[in-house]
Amino acid sequence: MSKNHIKAIDAIQEAQKIAFAPFVFQAVVSLRKLGIFDLIFERRKKGGITIEDIAKELSLSAYGVGVLLEIAESSNIVSKDENNHYELTTIGYYLNSHKTVDVNINFTQEVCYKGLFHLEEAIKTGKPAGLKVLGDWKTVYEGLSQLTPEVQKAWFEFDHHYSDDVFQEALETVFKNNPKTIYDVGANTGKFALSGSKFNDTVSIKMVDLPGQLKIALRNIADAGFQDRVTHHEIDWLSENPTLPKGADAIWMSQFLDCFSEDEILTILKACAAAVNDDGEILIMETFTDRQRFDNARFALEATSLYFTVMANGNSKMYPAKVFMKLIDKAGLVLKEDIAVGEYHTILVCKKK
Repeated sequence: MSKNHIKAIDAIQEAQKIAFAPFVFQAVVSLRKLGIFDLIFERRKKGGITIEDIAKELSLSAYGVGVLLEIAESSNIVSKDENNHYELTTIGYYLNSHKTVDVNINFTQEVCYKGLFHLEEAIKTGKPAGLKVLGDWKTVYEGLSQLTPEVQKAWFEFDHHYSDDVFQEALETVFKNNPKTIYDVGANTGKFALSGSKFNDTVSIKMVDLPGQLKIALRNIADAGFQDRVTHHEIDWLSENPTLPKGADAIWMSQFLDCFSEDEILTILKACAAAVNDDGEILIMETFTDRQRFDNARFALEATSLYFTVMANGNSKMYPAKVFMKLIDKAGLVLKEDIAVGEYHTILVCKKK
């Protein structure tokens, strides 16, 4: 028995919350999508709003609005006064209006929710067993360009949200030694290549990714007019002996290596070590679980690990930094700098031994 003492009645209450957590989550999704949260927030200065008025204004049944608000009240998401007027609690306000929470809810609902039913199978097989609800691919990365618009939007917003805010600070680290050629490994939609091309007007950037992602990225690069300085290299890191062309002054990987198992990460790092110039740098930006100041950030990362397990590839996760330190050494690299960036991120700057 754990030494973390909690009264039995409180433990049962927390256990019941977990047992019915999917019900609360789906209620929140419905309250957001149906506009109920927005309407309650709009009426906050008028002392709230009744179920009947919500139903009338949104053309919903009072029954439907009622069952949603009852579970929301029990979950401290809304409150009700003596006149049966509902208002958002602070929790409800953040569920409806906080950008990070918004991104996380949409990602969970659109990308992960149905697939999470297959988590047990994924654990047993080491395969992303839940991915079949989205499409017939070995990994989610093969199908990113083929996802439905709503799912694709949720996936990319989740992916970009946790890196966009630190790009400017990261670019200063990447360009500190004035690299002339940068490989953007895991180019995704080309956001780093676009940002880097704007940051420095002479740098050449090579985007490295699967053909499907590169198709999207190259279109974005062409639209921005940077096709004369941005090239590409198609690669499948899960193929046998993947290699990169030699000659990089810097290799950049942002929230990329967590998409692979430890053995696969080692293969990628060795390929990068072989491709980078002797005096070049390999820069790895990640959100490490053991580098988070706040418990909710670590919790979100550990939940994201289950997405990798059941939806993405079946064998990767959000890692602690100590795992990367071990793999960097095994790959024939040495850590040059360890830099905290923004609220969640770390940049590990590596060079050849």
